[in-house]
Amino acid sequence: MFGGMGNMGNMAGMMKKVQKMQNEMLKMQEELKKKTVDVSVGGGAVKMVVNGEKKVERLTIDPAAVDPDDVEMLQDLLVSAFNEATDKADTMMKTEMQKLAGGLGLPPGLL
Repeated sequence: MFGGMGNMGNMAGMMKKVQKMQNEMLKMQEELKKKTVDVSVGGGAVKMVVNGEKKVERLTIDPAAVDPDDVEMLQDLLVSAFNEATDKADTMMKTEMQKLAGGLGLPPGLL
């Protein structure tokens, strides 16, 4: 009437794939928390290390970049470093998600 046991077998197989994908995604998210991206702006005046959760782990400011008469330059460098670091973290996440999707046999762009 509803296609017999064949559909149930397909559904069970699909559920196993979904469960595997969920487990792989959780594992990947844990691994990404440990990975970092490094950014250097202003000729090394500001260096920043950001993890896969986009949290700043380390920030180094060259004392020469700290000019009380030009605080705006330092602010601009910090904004630039943070934006570049979060962009790199996003790219790292996207690359890892694409690897995961390919490894699970999912079509590109699904994740």
